[in-house]
Amino acid sequence: MNGVPGRILSVAGVPTHVVVEGAGPACVLSGGLGSSWFDWDPVIPLLSPYRTVVRFDRPGLGLSAPAPPPLTPTAAGEAARILGVLDALGLTGPCTVVGHSLAGFHAEAFARLNPARTAGLVLVDSSVEEDPRGPAVPAAPRAAAARLLAAGLGAAGLPLALGRTARRLTVRVGTVRHRDPASDDLVRRCYRTTRVLRAGLLENASYAGLAAEVAALRARHPLPDVPVTVLAAYGATDSPRELRRLDRQRRLAAELGGAHFRIAAPAGHLLMMDDPAAIARAVLSSVPRSGHPGPEDLA
Repeated sequence: MNGVPGRILSVAGVPTHVVVEGAGPACVLSGGLGSSWFDWDPVIPLLSPYRTVVRFDRPGLGLSAPAPPPLTPTAAGEAARILGVLDALGLTGPCTVVGHSLAGFHAEAFARLNPARTAGLVLVDSSVEEDPRGPAVPAAPRAAAARLLAAGLGAAGLPLALGRTARRLTVRVGTVRHRDPASDDLVRRCYRTTRVLRAGLLENASYAGLAAEVAALRARHPLPDVPVTVLAAYGATDSPRELRRLDRQRRLAAELGGAHFRIAAPAGHLLMMDDPAAIARAVLSSVPRSGHPGPEDLA
């Protein structure tokens, strides 16, 4: 694909960009709101010698086609998407599922709904809602409003004019290193498009519904008996905001039945860019049922 790694597979009828690297037990990496496959690039060299690492772009993001309306993101739907990616690749055994930020909801839903296909769960600075009541406005009107806003901004040329700058600013704010490892070519190719803007707005509009859906799943579907890790980013500033964020992640680990709680510091929310080794350690310590632990220096 013009020098870009990966291939396009049909997943639930959506042309989906998927990248597979490495060998060994499978793990799948799913990024946060508006993320692209290349956001995980710093983690790949640390995992691919020991794991078959799968990355994919959700509908409209990266190089994936958008989902047809009126479809909107749901936790069960995104769990099914992860399963569909693995099935399309022929990876039918248990897999370690890694979800960053918003995709923490997706990864947890996958583990609860597909226990036999889950070898481990790693939540990377996952989204946390302490009182998820769901949105006041139904999903369909919110999605329609998000699409309308994206169309208006696209017609005004804002993604083309400001998409690259917005991406770079997001990385600067979300990291302690303040440096985006992605190339200008990849950033322009993805973030200057109305397609990616629309997908990001749709994901943002679905947030409250996702949180409420996952809360309901917790009451009905227990987590499988596999290693679960909550990895929290901490900027090491001791500001009240940082400490509150850290406490929310700690309470999430407790809510998930005493999951392993680890802190990566100093690191911002885009933890894969600030401390990729912390993510690799968390994945490699989630030993799949078939064995194959990671190397001692990372595990």
